[in-house]
Amino acid sequence: MSDDPICALCGRPIPAHARQSLHHLTPKLRGGKGGPTVLLHQICHNEIHATLTETELARDHATIAALQAHPRLAKFIAWVQKRPPDFHSKTPGARRGPRRRS
Repeated sequence: MSDDPICALCGRPIPAHARQSLHHLTPKLRGGKGGPTVLLHQICHNEIHATLTETELARDHATIAALQAHPRLAKFIAWVQKRPPDFHSKTPGARRGPRRRS
């Protein structure tokens, strides 16, 4: 049994040498500074931010369960769970479309 921490999004172990980061459940720019964080594989963290805007994260996806229920993230999780715990690849450009400026 490994003592490696578990990624909150995909449920795979995070080996010490794997790329990893902390994710603020509520984005810092949307009131989450000092709020709860979770440890994720870097690839999982990248996918969250490639899929959802800061506003969407704050408004509708501020829990792990909500993130896991998002259709695009659920598909990603099913795919990445078949990869080794230290797997990393470049996340393609943002899939949520171009940002709109007000």
